[in-house]
Amino acid sequence: QLQASGGGSVQAGDSLRLSCAASGRTLSTATMAWFRQAPGNERVFVAAIRRGRMTTYSDSVKGRFTISRDNAKNTAFLQMSSLKPEDTAVYYCAVGKESLITSSLYLEHNYDSWGQGTLVTVSS
Repeated sequence: QLQASGGGSVQAGDSLRLSCAASGRTLSTATMAWFRQAPGNERVFVAAIRRGRMTTYSDSVKGRFTISRDNAKNTAFLQMSSLKPEDTAVYYCAVGKESLITSSLYLEHNYDSWGQGTLVTVSS
């Protein structure tokens, strides 16, 4: 089970850190990812971290967001900086297989557990 938290309402340029805590499953070797769904849009990939702490980002957040994990706490994080109004969305964390290749990271069906979502609202 995944529990996402840390969302809120901020101003453009602010920062937020999202957390995704897992229970009942060890995440140290799994692929963990964040997706987001803006109002009226489909859910899309944001970032992922694989075994060995290899990270991948969507172009829209590269350089502003950082995904990380604390294996001892079985938790993943998404540090979001320089937030923009277009980052407004519900953010979901997900856990997938440890062997995902880069092209597979973007596809929802490669993830077998999902958190409930946390809302991030960025105002201009």
